[in-house]
Amino acid sequence: MDTDTARPTLHGAAVTLRPATEADIPALAAIRAAPEVYERWRGGADLAAEVAEDLADPSTPTLAVEYRGRVAGAIQWHAEEEPDYRHAGIDIYLDPAVHGRGLGTDAVRTLARYLVTELGHHRLVIDPAADNAAAIACYRKAGFRPVGVMRRYERGADGSWHDGLLMDLLADELT
Repeated sequence: MDTDTARPTLHGAAVTLRPATEADIPALAAIRAAPEVYERWRGGADLAAEVAEDLADPSTPTLAVEYRGRVAGAIQWHAEEEPDYRHAGIDIYLDPAVHGRGLGTDAVRTLARYLVTELGHHRLVIDPAADNAAAIACYRKAGFRPVGVMRRYERGADGSWHDGLLMDLLADELT
């Protein structure tokens, strides 16, 4: 692990999570443009600019997910630092070419372990679309549990509102 506590380098069973850099922007923008990813991580016309904006945001550290020496996606986290509500949240997207290999679970579990053991978070949250069965299964494998449906939580590509599923993980439930 490097000395940057917000953007460490972490090693999972199959993936490496490392600080995303400007050099990763083209690969991450291409992944975000894949229809399966774009459906969930919609953006504007300039995905490269949006990825660059993500990387520049100090409140949401972004790590590149590397698999077999190439960028396979990104994982980011944010923290609520109010002492009475302190917790962290995770977001992730992966290249559809690597879906179904357990890499999402490995990446989420690896970051979750860091957030709990190194940064002392006692609770983590993640909020997939309620109809995203693959993501929900991935997060369950990492130990997250559904805690409630957030009705009309996010706007879909068609302009209508869609439900989200709030899932959380307590430190002692990390698998």
